[in-house]
Amino acid sequence: MNYHQLHIFYTVAERGSFSAAAQALHMTQPAVTMQIQSLEDYLGCKLLVRSTKRIELTEAGETLLPFAHQSMQLIRETEQAMSRFTFMLEGRLQLGASLTIGEYVLPRLLGPFGRQYPHISIVLKVMNTSQIVDEIVNHQLNFGLVEAPVQHPDLVSEAVMEDELKLIVPVGHILSGRGQVELEEVVSYPFVLREKGSGTRQVMEQELERRGIDLGQIETVMELGSTGAVKSAVEAGFGLTMLSPSSVKHEVALGLMEILDIKDVTFKRQFYSVHLKSALLPVSAVTFLTFLREHKLLP
Repeated sequence: MNYHQLHIFYTVAERGSFSAAAQALHMTQPAVTMQIQSLEDYLGCKLLVRSTKRIELTEAGETLLPFAHQSMQLIRETEQAMSRFTFMLEGRLQLGASLTIGEYVLPRLLGPFGRQYPHISIVLKVMNTSQIVDEIVNHQLNFGLVEAPVQHPDLVSEAVMEDELKLIVPVGHILSGRGQVELEEVVSYPFVLREKGSGTRQVMEQELERRGIDLGQIETVMELGSTGAVKSAVEAGFGLTMLSPSSVKHEVALGLMEILDIKDVTFKRQFYSVHLKSALLPVSAVTFLTFLREHKLLP
C-alpha cells in the first residue's frame, strides 16, 4: 500500500465515479481502476461497489476512508513544515487573487519571494472570487487567494494572512488630523463603499452591526466596483470609506488621504487560500503559502 493509492481511493470516493476522479487527478480511467484494484488486492477486500448511478463504499471502504483523508492531510502538513528549508525549487506557479489582494497586497510580497526563490515563476491573475473558483475547478489555476472563505464541495479554504480595515478620509476633511475618532461621529458622515457582496464591505458591515449600528442609517452616496474607483471618489471629497491601509499607501504618501483609527473598534479580516480537496498542491505552491503565513499581519 502506498500514499498514491490512498489518494486515488479518496478521490474516487469523494467524486463518486472513476471518470470524475480520473479527470480531477489528470489520469486515465483505466489507470485509476488499476490502482484501486491493486489496493483491494493488497488489503484482500472490496472497497468500492459500482451501482447504476455512482460508486458506493463497502463497509471496508467506509473504514478506510478517514485514514486516507488523514494521510492526505499529513502529507500537506509535512510539505508545509519542510518548505521553509527548500531553496532550490523550480517551476511555474499559477494563482488567482481577488482585487484587493492582487492589486495591493501581493505586489510588495512577490519581490522578496522572488529573491528567495528565483527559480519559481509566478503567473498571477487578478479576478473576482467566482472566476477564481471556476478556474481552480477546471484545473487552470493551482490555487487562489480571496478575502472570504469559499463554500464549494470540491474546494477547501484555509486562512493564510490577516488584514485590518481602517477609516480613510480625504486630507482637509473635518475629521482629518485627529488620529482617532468616535464611531458614533464617523457614521454621521456620507460614505463611498465597494459594491454589496464585496469582501471589504462585508467585514465593515458585520462589525458595525455587531456594534449596534443600523446600516440603513448610514448615508451611502456611491457604491463602486473597484478599490481604485472608491479611492478616486474619496479623494474628490464625496465621502469617507473603509479600506485596507495597504491599498492607500500611495495616496497617503502624496498627502491626498489620511488613515484614522476608530476608538475601541477593529475591522480585522482573514485572507484565504482556496484549492481543490482532491489534488495535492505542488511544493512551489506550498512554499508560497508558507511564505504568506509568515506575513500574517499586514502593516
